[in-house]
Amino acid sequence: MASNWSVCGVCDYRHITKPSVICCSECDEGLCEECKEHHGISKGTRSHGIVSIAEYQKLPKNVLQLARSCDKHNEKYVLLCKKHDCLCCKKCVVASHMECRELIDIDDITRNIKSSDAFADIDQTLSEIAENIKRLRINREDNLASIGKKSREIEKEVLETRARINLHLDKLQNAVLKDLKRREEKESNKIRRLLKSLKDKENEITEHQANIANIKQYASELQIFLALKHIEKDVSVVEKFIVKSDGANQIGLSWKINPSLQGMISAIQKFGDVMVTVDLCNIPILKHKDRQAQPMVAVVPMTIDSLASTLLQSLDSELSFVTGCTLLSDQRMVLSCAVEGIIKIFKSDGSLDNYVRSCPVFDVAYIGDDSVAVTSGFKNDCLQIDVINLETRKVKKH
Repeated sequence: MASNWSVCGVCDYRHITKPSVICCSECDEGLCEECKEHHGISKGTRSHGIVSIAEYQKLPKNVLQLARSCDKHNEKYVLLCKKHDCLCCKKCVVASHMECRELIDIDDITRNIKSSDAFADIDQTLSEIAENIKRLRINREDNLASIGKKSREIEKEVLETRARINLHLDKLQNAVLKDLKRREEKESNKIRRLLKSLKDKENEITEHQANIANIKQYASELQIFLALKHIEKDVSVVEKFIVKSDGANQIGLSWKINPSLQGMISAIQKFGDVMVTVDLCNIPILKHKDRQAQPMVAVVPMTIDSLASTLLQSLDSELSFVTGCTLLSDQRMVLSCAVEGIIKIFKSDGSLDNYVRSCPVFDVAYIGDDSVAVTSGFKNDCLQIDVINLETRKVKKH
């Protein structure tokens, strides 16, 4: 488009400023009301497509900025080179495309482009891609939400597991502390009973110590003798109590941790592992069935003179005169010979696969179901069509 398509390009060239009412994409400029009329009746421009300025402004900016002329030679594009897939001006053809055989007139390309299969295909493709993006976006949003939900579930499971472990350890702790208290109480009671016995013996000995002085001073010899015998007996009992008693053994308390628990402390270095799982995408992606690339060019009719044949393969049928030929669905070839009254089946590599003798025979045609129709021609004034099964090599129908 002209640098300022809001003003009339023709008038601007004459240094007159008039607002445009239409624009011509082929002339690449805007036109005022007066120039519009001249443009519409002039022989060179009457066939140009025009749109109003308001409608033209609806086009995307990237479309408006597309170059309509060659940047290198500053001339209008006139041809498309299919080999290099590029637009060419006349000078481009002379400079770079003299040896290119497929140069197509750009007018042939753009004619009826809006109703072409390629335009419809692009429109369909854009709709499908938009739908695919929408589906993918929704899927990713759902995935984002599911990750957050799963994270909260895992956090809850970790805390619940920790609580169960704590509860179990609390039970084990309470059991060992209860056992500790019980054993402490038991051994303490033993020592207390011994202390009471020792106190009683101590009081008894103290009493004897206090009495022996009075006995010595005031008792007769007989009384002293009898008293000493009594004291000796009591002392002997106390000595035996002291010697035989195990109460003097030193009592202590200790504990030994469960080896499994000790091993758990050293062996377990982490609570668990958080893993990221990746599953295959199950989003149904829309795609044109059997879509093939639609070239954005018009189909140029080809004449028989422009067709060129290329030999792909040859085979020796060993038939004296081939009168019919047909291809099977599995790429095998069937040849018929009216002179020899035979049809031969060849593999795709040219080797003989099988043969059927059928008299009379002229032409052959594949009709499906591994069968061919064989015509008799006019031999012996006999008009006949036989259907032959190639697998059994027998006539199915006359």
